Amino acid sequence: MGTTAQADSGTTLTCRLALADGTILRGRAFGATGLGVVQIAEVVFCTAMTGYQEAMTDPSYTGQILVLTAPMIGNTGVNAEDIESGGVQIAGLVCRELARTPSNYRATGDLSGYLKEHGVLGIEQVDTRALTRRLRSGGVMSGAITDDTSISDDELVSKAANAPSMKGANLAKDVGCQAESDWSEGLGEWFSDKVVDEDAPVVLAVDCGAKHNTLRHLVARGCRVRKIPFDFDADEVIARFEAGEVQGVFVSNGPGDPEAVEMVIESLRKLMADSAPPIPILGICLGHQLLALASGASSFKLPFGHRGANQPVRNDRTGRVEITSQNHGFAICPSSLDSKHSEATHTHLNDGTLAGFRRIDRPVLAVQYHPEASPGPHDAGYVYDEFVSTLGLRSPEAV
Repeated sequence: MGTTAQADSGTTLTCRLALADGTILRGRAFGATGLGVVQIAEVVFCTAMTGYQEAMTDPSYTGQILVLTAPMIGNTGVNAEDIESGGVQIAGLVCRELARTPSNYRATGDLSGYLKEHGVLGIEQVDTRALTRRLRSGGVMSGAITDDTSISDDELVSKAANAPSMKGANLAKDVGCQAESDWSEGLGEWFSDKVVDEDAPVVLAVDCGAKHNTLRHLVARGCRVRKIPFDFDADEVIARFEAGEVQGVFVSNGPGDPEAVEMVIESLRKLMADSAPPIPILGICLGHQLLALASGASSFKLPFGHRGANQPVRNDRTGRVEITSQNHGFAICPSSLDSKHSEATHTHLNDGTLAGFRRIDRPVLAVQYHPEASPGPHDAGYVYDEFVSTLGLRSPEAV
């Protein structure tokens, strides 16, 4: 059993993170301390230097303990504008050093207090470099985090080792909306939002755990957005499109194993059937995977995933390299795409995995990364422009 412990002089190491391989990491607890919290989840790392609040509130991180590799976390505090969902979604937070005094003109609180408010435990004074190297070499694995000293190390490791796998987990059903609702918030001061009026195109957003910024980008480009649950009725969507009530469909990001979200895959298969009208569809991250699976492709679990704000992607149509924001643990096998109706459009340059595809026979495009990039680079924002340009068109070759 490996043991890693780091702390400043005088710091009490009351918090532990146990990994399924027997590793115990000790550090200082923050956030929801003293509550006997024991969280068991997959441990993943993110290399982004900014945007910890966006990451913590991203529903794609549901069921995961997040390791942030930046050396100091919390220095810009938290605010009410940068959240990506209704609250903190991660199961636990791991960092090297927690900033005690945030300094940012937009901050309305500190990170530790924010986690406490949402009942999430954090651990600092951990050698996140060593932990990340372990996850890179051995692959992401389950872990258990607690500041409850009554639980033995062996018991904590056992809890981590016996945790259910992310493979086969359908988490999208737990994080999306339960009923159709309007979304009207745009990007505001961050973008020159277009006016959205009653003549604006209507986009139905399939909510599998949609980040708020994905919806903001659609509104900013002049769309009326209506969120719909993951268990939507495909026949009803087709009827609304044929009646002119709906002009496009957006399939959001989300957590878990894409193959387990069978209901959405089947519904998307109906939307893209030969007998269905050519509905413009955009998929992001999990939405990309679900559209690919509905088109006959297959997925696989990545060893340690792609999570960060500087992931290089090549646009295979233009040859241009984009720096993208990504957060996913599964990917689509490029060779499984059926060349009769699908083609790869983007490639991840770090490992050659599929980063985007389009349907040849329908106005459907999808990318594995986050073009809304909140936070992150804005190289890929054109993806939204391409999608919006197809709304209202009836040509299968619109994209």
